[in-house]
This record gives sequence, C-alpha cells and structure tokens, in this order.
Amino acid sequence: MGQLIKLENYISRYQRDILHYPRQFIRLKQDNWKRLLDLWHNQPNINRIEAPLEEKNQTAIFDKIMGMFNKREVIEEQPIDSLPPQNEEQLKQYFLDSLYHFQLNWSSTTLHEMSFLDRSYQEDLTLKYFLQRFPDSFLFMYQPVFKLKNATVDADIIMITPFEVNIIKLVEYPSSRTVIAGDDRTWFIEENHVRSKMLSPMLSVKRSDKIVKSILNHQGLDIPIHKIILSRTNIIDFDLEPFQTTYVDKEAHEEWLQKQRAYTSPLKHQQLKVADALLAYSDTVAVNRPEWEQVEDDEF
Repeated sequence: MGQLIKLENYISRYQRDILHYPRQFIRLKQDNWKRLLDLWHNQPNINRIEAPLEEKNQTAIFDKIMGMFNKREVIEEQPIDSLPPQNEEQLKQYFLDSLYHFQLNWSSTTLHEMSFLDRSYQEDLTLKYFLQRFPDSFLFMYQPVFKLKNATVDADIIMITPFEVNIIKLVEYPSSRTVIAGDDRTWFIEENHVRSKMLSPMLSVKRSDKIVKSILNHQGLDIPIHKIILSRTNIIDFDLEPFQTTYVDKEAHEEWLQKQRAYTSPLKHQQLKVADALLAYSDTVAVNRPEWEQVEDDEF
C-alpha cells in the first residue's frame, strides 16, 4: 500500500519526521494485518459463506475486529453497518479501506495540529487507486501545493519510489474516446470520427517536473525523474514519446501497474531525503488541535 506523505496543502506527519513515519507505517501495517488475520481465522463460522451468522454474532465479531483499530479518530471514519468479511479477499479489502482512512488522518493531522480535510477524499477513487495498488515503499504527494518565492504553485501527482521520482498526470475520459497526442500545447480527443481540441497535459507535467528538479538541484540531490501521462480509460494515439516521458494508456496500464507492484525494494535513505526536500518546500495550512483532540500516538 502506497504511503500518502502529502495531500494538497494539508499538514502531514511525514513532514514532521520523514525518517520515522514511513518505516513505522510499514511496521504497523504488517503487525496489524497478522493480528487481524489471526483473529478472523479464529472466529467460528466467520469465513463460511454457506453458514450465515446471526445478526447479533455478526455485530459482535465485527466490533471485535474494529476494536483492533482502537483510536477514536480512525474508528469514526469506518462504517459499522456492513457485514463481517466472508473470505480472505474481503478481509484484505476491509483492511486496506481501514488503512486508507488511517492515512487520511496522518496526512491531515499531527499530534498538535490539524488541517480541515475535504470530505470528498473519503471516497476519492483515484487516491484509493494509488494508495491501494502500489507497494508500501512508494511515497505519494497527491495534488501537492509548493511554495516558491512567496508564491504557491499546484503540481501533479508525485510518486517517489526507491529508485526514481515519477510525475504523473491523469488524462481520463469516457472509454469511447481516443486521446491523440499533439504538441506541448494542444492535444485532441476523437469520438465517432469527430475530433476536438484539449489542453496538452504536457504543459502541467513539465511545470511539475521543473519544480521538482529545481528543489532537488538546490538541495544537491540526484535521482532520476520521469514524466508519465496516465489514462486507465482511454487509448492514447501517438507517434513518439517526448524525452523522459511515458504514455500509459488503457492497453498498457495493467502491464505498467504490475511492473510497479513487482518492486520489492525497501525504503532507501536517498528516497527519504528526496521526500524530505520536497516536503520542505510544500505549502501548509493548519491550525492547532484542541487539547482534548490531541493524541499520544499513531497506533492503529
């Protein structure tokens, strides 16, 4: 599961201690998955679809599983009205969804500060895709806002892997349309042989690339930086990809995704230094948390 180190201009625990939180998240995830799986296996009949539990027993078991995520701020985001997982695949998805809400908490609060989270992120399918489909060692900045020379600049999705930085621009329309790559200013959309203009995604991704490179160069950090135009719903028609740019359309998406998921490398020190440098130049808007909301730590 990818880690959300920065969301828009919200306060993030990762920007307080990038050396601590990514490793702690991985440890907490592994430990709690083992505990949850053991608990689920030890519950009578919970994994037998052909023998449904009575409603009272279902609630009791579900509450026990929920009790593993014992922080109030996590629990209040989880729906309580669903049935317990009936098989291991459902259990995994339940666990990932629980972690998703946990990550939203870490990416909008510290122990003493908080940002006001837009509720639309609770069910943001694109954000869920990046957090639930990629390895634990991949660090994401989702719609980050950078502060450079007293000006704020929006950037595209930034994926910091142990080996490189990927700047990702999503281009997604109804699947009946074909995206036709053009120049740096104008691309086209074609449907039923009718073509219309669209703003080239290269404008945005190049701006983000320039921001990332300027920050890392200023900090003396060297890591490969790659630009990706991603469309999970459309074919991208093109002749030649620009330098250090990859087009990933719906026909190439699954292969590209599986390649990312196959990475088994742990977090790298250079990777964390890169993340720390980018976080240092990120804009942040937050307020102090009320004393009664402050928590002592970050356990699930």
